[in-house]
Amino acid sequence: MSPAASTRHPADTHATFTRPEGSAVTTVAAPQVPARLGRFVLRMFRPQIYVTYGLLWVLALEGSAVAVTGTAWRPSGATWVRVVSVVLALLFLRMLDEQKDLAHDRVHHPDRPLVTGAITATELRGAMAVIAVVVTGLNAARSVTDALLILAAFAYGLFLAVLESLSPAVRDRQLLNLAVTYPVQLLLGGYVYGSLVAAGTVTANWRCAALLALCACVFLHFEFARKTAWEAPPGARLYSAGLGPRRAAVVTAGLAAGAVGCQVLLFAPQGPLGLLPCLAAVLPALATRRFLAAGRGGWPLPAATVFVVVTYLALVLQAVLLP
Repeated sequence: MSPAASTRHPADTHATFTRPEGSAVTTVAAPQVPARLGRFVLRMFRPQIYVTYGLLWVLALEGSAVAVTGTAWRPSGATWVRVVSVVLALLFLRMLDEQKDLAHDRVHHPDRPLVTGAITATELRGAMAVIAVVVTGLNAARSVTDALLILAAFAYGLFLAVLESLSPAVRDRQLLNLAVTYPVQLLLGGYVYGSLVAAGTVTANWRCAALLALCACVFLHFEFARKTAWEAPPGARLYSAGLGPRRAAVVTAGLAAGAVGCQVLLFAPQGPLGLLPCLAAVLPALATRRFLAAGRGGWPLPAATVFVVVTYLALVLQAVLLP
C-alpha cells in the first residue's frame, strides 16, 4: 500500500489528497471532510451492527466479571467510558483494515470507498489520530493503567498493518491471518477486565481467562460462520477454502459449544438462572444441521448473528438479576 500524500493550499481552505498508485487527484474542501467521514462510517461501520456489538460485548463482559463474584452489578459512568472506548477502538481498526485491504479491494471490491475516492487514506489517518487522542484522554482521566491498556490495542493494530505489508503469508493465508490478528480482540477484552481490576471492582483470577475465552468463542463462532461455505467465489477469503466445508462447520459449531462450556463453568454454581445464556446454543445447533444437510451455499448467518446478540443480552440480564 502506498500512502496517500496530502498538501494544503495556503490561500484557501482546500486540501489536495492524492489517491495511491497513480489514481486521479481528489481535491476535498476541509469543511467536507466530516461529512465524507460520516458517510464512510455509515457504510463501512454500520452503527446498528458495530455499536450494538461493542455495547453488548462490554456490558456482558463487565457485568459477568462482577456477577461471578456474587456482587450486584449496575452500569456506572466508568462503564460508559469503556463502551465508548471499545466502540471507537473498533472504528479505528475498521479504518485501518480499509487501508490494509486496498490492494485486494482494487481487484475484488472496486466499489469500496477508498478505491473510489469517496474517502482518502489521509482522511482516515487523520480520523484515527483523533480517535486515539480522544480515547487516550478519556481513559487517562480515570487511570494511567486504563490508558495504557487501550493504547496496547491500538499499537497492536498498527503492528499488524506493518506485519501484513511485509509478510504475504500472514496477509493471504486465512487461518494464519486469524491467529495473528485475533489477539487485538483479546487486548480489548483485557482492557475492559483490566480496567475493572485497576478500579478495585474485581480481582484478577481464573475467571478472567474463562470470561475472555467465552467472549472469544462467541466472536469466533460468528467469524467462522460468515466465512464458511460450500463454494468459494473468486476473491472470497473463506476458512472453508482451507479447511474444507465440513471441517469448517465442525470448528464453527465447536466454538459455540466452547462458549456454552465456559458459561457452565462460570455460572452453574449460581443455579438455573446462571445457565440462562446457554439457551442460545439451540441456534448454532440448528444452523449446523441446516448447513450440513444443504450441501451448498453458506452458513446460515442470521443464526450466528442472533447467537451473539442473545448470548450477550442473556449475560447482561443474568448479571443484573443474579445477585
